[in-house]
Amino acid sequence: MSDTPNYMTPAGYQRFVDESQWLARVERPRVVVEVQDAAAQGDRSENAEYIYGKKRLREIDRRLNFLSRRLANVQVVDPKMQKGDRVFFGATVELEDEEAVVATWHIVGEDEVDLEKKHISWKSPLGRALLKKGVDDVITVKRPDGATLEYTVLAVRYG
Repeated sequence: MSDTPNYMTPAGYQRFVDESQWLARVERPRVVVEVQDAAAQGDRSENAEYIYGKKRLREIDRRLNFLSRRLANVQVVDPKMQKGDRVFFGATVELEDEEAVVATWHIVGEDEVDLEKKHISWKSPLGRALLKKGVDDVITVKRPDGATLEYTVLAVRYG
């Protein structure tokens, strides 16, 4: 197990807890009953419902184990409790790129990344470059293809 905390926002933490509870209390028991019913039909080697059900149980158990490991080392950080003009976990950051295009990004945990919602991990190249920066700071981010991008921090908000 890693010593690095798994930072999450309260919403991300709640999604993980809800999914874990749903899988353990609703989905897994339902699939267990389906597998038992399929097993009662006889020859399991050619029974598609039985084979699929066992596969689904393994998938559920893997997901439950993953969620359990991630939640075991979680540290919930509420952006509403953060203050200041520097970028830390939970910040909403407004950036301007070299072509004067403005974009707003939210710094979240690794398990909460959603590019459509403009949520990036604090461990991503852009997230790491932004940490501890303030308004008017310029950052340079190296893309995977080797090109570099320059951004200016326009605003830092929490909450």
